[in-house]
Amino acid sequence: MPPVMDAEVSAIWHLLLDSGKADEEQLEEVFDEHERTGRPFTTVLYNYEIIQEDELLAMIAENLGTEFVQIHLGEIPDEIIATVKTEVARMYQIVPLYEEDGVLHVVALEPTNYRMIDELHFLVGRECRVLVGRPHEIEEALEHFYPEGAGSLQDVLGELESTHKERYDISADDIESLEAVASDAPIVKFVNLILAQAIKDQASDIHFEPFADEFRIRYRIDGALYEMAPPPKHLATPVISRIKVMSNLNIAERRLPQDGRIERRINGRQVDLRVSSLPTQYGESVVLRVLDRSVVDLDLDKLGMNPDVLHKVRLIIHRPNGIFIVTGPTGCGKTTTLYSGLKEINTIEDKLLTAEDPVEYDLEGIMQLQVREAVKMTFANALRSFLRQDPDRIMVGEIRDVETASMAIQASLTGHLVMTTLHTNDAAGAITRLLDMGVEPFLISSTLVGVLAQRLIRRVCTACKTAYEPKDEELELLGMTREAIGGKPFHYGRGCEVCSNTGFRGRLGIFELLRITPEIQRMINKRLPTQNIRECAIEQGMMTMRNDGIMRVIDGTTTAEEVLTYTSFA
Repeated sequence: MPPVMDAEVSAIWHLLLDSGKADEEQLEEVFDEHERTGRPFTTVLYNYEIIQEDELLAMIAENLGTEFVQIHLGEIPDEIIATVKTEVARMYQIVPLYEEDGVLHVVALEPTNYRMIDELHFLVGRECRVLVGRPHEIEEALEHFYPEGAGSLQDVLGELESTHKERYDISADDIESLEAVASDAPIVKFVNLILAQAIKDQASDIHFEPFADEFRIRYRIDGALYEMAPPPKHLATPVISRIKVMSNLNIAERRLPQDGRIERRINGRQVDLRVSSLPTQYGESVVLRVLDRSVVDLDLDKLGMNPDVLHKVRLIIHRPNGIFIVTGPTGCGKTTTLYSGLKEINTIEDKLLTAEDPVEYDLEGIMQLQVREAVKMTFANALRSFLRQDPDRIMVGEIRDVETASMAIQASLTGHLVMTTLHTNDAAGAITRLLDMGVEPFLISSTLVGVLAQRLIRRVCTACKTAYEPKDEELELLGMTREAIGGKPFHYGRGCEVCSNTGFRGRLGIFELLRITPEIQRMINKRLPTQNIRECAIEQGMMTMRNDGIMRVIDGTTTAEEVLTYTSFA
């Protein structure tokens, strides 16, 4: 039995089997690598030298009863390009080439996507024939003829508002009608444009929220939520139904939360979207978590640590054993920090293993395991298996219970460096959290080597950065004096086109690193409170996140309000 896969991969799988180009065992190995790394299935096929690109594309074309063509940009007339709107071309990754006998011939990046083929007739307004082409040529043509930003979300919204309201004002119990409107061209275009805009703005999450009298759509950008112009309330059910169809969720199930996944190419980039639906009083609330590999820079030097903390973190991650914890709330960049550390210590001499839920980004040369609670592949069980794989360093996505903590300690005591995360407010709080789980103090003190707490705060937009003299009240809240800041001004962003009038562009980390010294070890063994450990660490030179943030305010990187919002006074 082949594994569960999307339609495109399934079509290629069976095509290669039927042609004798590969057997089940080879394809399962390719699929496992595709799942593990997130690389496209076809890319792994080419890397394994099972088949070459042109040969596979020709086979796909023959199987579909169509043609494999090369794209010559100079040979496509402007009037042919104008037959397909920008938003349709970019969302479906198609380029029209020519018209013959009233049929528009288009080349598609996913020619085996039968849903797309069925929808093209309605989207383009004429009969279409889908051709097969080289992916890089299609992407080049899209950038040439349909540059990013040429489509308009407002145009599509206007089209939806002009559509007869009764068409979309349907009951959530009418499953047949829901499935029908989920494939309507205006709904398809609207949802696709929302996704494209989110990727363009580097949003981390997209929220679809139905209320009694409105339907709200919000993007989380640089940690803050921004609302787009709200669409009409009657679009909530068809839009959410469209997302559920895209993520293979049960469109008829509205009583229970559901989780799904969308994998698609948006704006020429492969993007994964984790989908979560939640039943609420006025319909289903849906949140999409955007995992865009192209915007993540896994480099310790790029995280924004001050030089002293960076030096000490490097000393810790190069240790042969011990436990290193990165802590903070959800979405504060813990995984990015650990990935950056793993990338730095990833050498040919060492074997690195990770257990994650989910595997977010592919790390070349590192064995990554997806935790699956449903089949009892928990973090603790993964760690048990890891110890039989002769690793040098291990990353555990999160310590959630005493069993996982105990296995991490065992791994550390047997000569491995374990890197992991916890959800606590500050570095010292990680120790109390482990004690609360039931881990013995002497085991914590003998294995824990460091705890890095972090937050993400927004950067002031450099294009509209403006200096001002801070007020006394502001300085008092920060615990600073005018003498301490040396008469330097503070800064804020006025708001401009570059930052979408928010005053901020991008985020940076602020950190505090608690190193486990002999004195801290004695305090752990005595089960002293978090505050005592924190005060001792500060006396020994630990810079708190608040003070790290203040340094960023003084150098003009962020605002005092950001630091006060995301840190507590020490």
